[in-house]
Amino acid sequence: MLHAVILAGGGGTRLWPLSRAHYPKQFLKLLGAHTLLQETLLRPGPLIPPDRVWIVTSKEQEFLVRSQLAALPQFPDTAAHILVEPLGRNTAAAIGLAAIHLLQRDPDAVMAVMPADHWIARPDVFVTLLAHAAHLAHTGVLVTLGIVPDRPETGYGYIRRGEPLALPLTLDGGQITAYRVERFVEKPTAQQAQEYLDSGAYYWNGGIFLWQASTILAEIATYMPALAQGLHEIAQSLADNTSTRTLEAVYQRLEPISIDYGVLEHSSRIVVLPADIGWSDLGEWTTIHRLLPRDERGNSLSENVIDIDSENSLVYGSGRTIATIGLKDTVVIDTDDALLICRRDRTQEVKTIVQHLRGAEVTQLHRTVHRPWGTYTVLEQGTHFKVKRLVVYPGAALSLQLHHHRSEHWVVVSGTAHVTKGEQEFILHANQSTYVPQGTKHRLANPGAEPLEIIEVQTGSYLGEDDIVRFADLYRRV
Repeated sequence: MLHAVILAGGGGTRLWPLSRAHYPKQFLKLLGAHTLLQETLLRPGPLIPPDRVWIVTSKEQEFLVRSQLAALPQFPDTAAHILVEPLGRNTAAAIGLAAIHLLQRDPDAVMAVMPADHWIARPDVFVTLLAHAAHLAHTGVLVTLGIVPDRPETGYGYIRRGEPLALPLTLDGGQITAYRVERFVEKPTAQQAQEYLDSGAYYWNGGIFLWQASTILAEIATYMPALAQGLHEIAQSLADNTSTRTLEAVYQRLEPISIDYGVLEHSSRIVVLPADIGWSDLGEWTTIHRLLPRDERGNSLSENVIDIDSENSLVYGSGRTIATIGLKDTVVIDTDDALLICRRDRTQEVKTIVQHLRGAEVTQLHRTVHRPWGTYTVLEQGTHFKVKRLVVYPGAALSLQLHHHRSEHWVVVSGTAHVTKGEQEFILHANQSTYVPQGTKHRLANPGAEPLEIIEVQTGSYLGEDDIVRFADLYRRV
């Protein structure tokens, strides 16, 4: 049977400041009513039902995946399978992990591997190609969808096609041909990219693959024996209740390698199926601008923008009013805590800005931070104080914890709060409050059916998020 394996553990920053390390682009609504992850989940439609969808993600992002699944009525609880990696080890390890889990359920499983953060404008054509590629995969080949290029792009890797396979495939009344892969090509110069486009023999490497789970594991054993040994240990542990401990131990020693570099560039089984599907990896703001609706001057403007005489510009903001006059070929991205302004032809350099910031909080978190229990928003902060708005989902609870360096004052704005403070447990309603002294074990929970909103005032010598000692947690955090 055909299964979808969605790789959703990345921490993209090329769309900063909207995308952050702990809330990357796959969880954002960039081009429609759904997030990119949700679009990826829905795209295969009836071809791959929810119980044959597998999502590989990190333990830091597991709760985001679950919350976005819960927002889709097409995915009832526990329908999709979530595989959590303890550490990011690139795509070879993620794909191998999914493959051993699939074989436990379906010895004939075919994997359709796809990133969670790409855009496909022609999903019907994509689904038809998936069905054809699945048939090819049953013959023991590794299939990559080669994106038919529509411009001389220097930001993508390319695939050079070789000899055609014997039998062409029928697609919408016409025929398409799969080809042996002659070689993979690194990102080209502008002149090379134009030559590739003119030749018609090159495709973009979009990172979408189909193969039997058993086939890719055999190829990993041939070209990546260390990974194969680790996957064998993980597979054995699935039957004896030591899988979590074994998974962590194996991942600690794995080298981070992509499936392209580790296997596909060496394999003799790889074939490419041309895919004219309106694909984009949404790698920088110019791409977003090209895909969004534009006015008669070529501008894409969010609703809070007032503009006079700008041309070919992208201006985005979800909060305060933005006024622009006479911009040309400019990108403006406004968030609560960061503002990006750059020329359209230099958006690739956003990653350099993020590198200059060197892991600063503004590259990691938004002003509103998502947690498994809800969200918190920093409203104001100073040297020895911080004011937050907490929203706790119905039935959710923060961990039982204490802080060594700060005290907390809680004021209930709306909803019902179940408070644990030291040896006490009590209920607070709107307009009621409590004080949690430094060093006191405490927990906040929402027993009600509506969201609980709290204003929290922290005071103390140190107010960092790492000043948390957890004693119990519903979400298995350390």
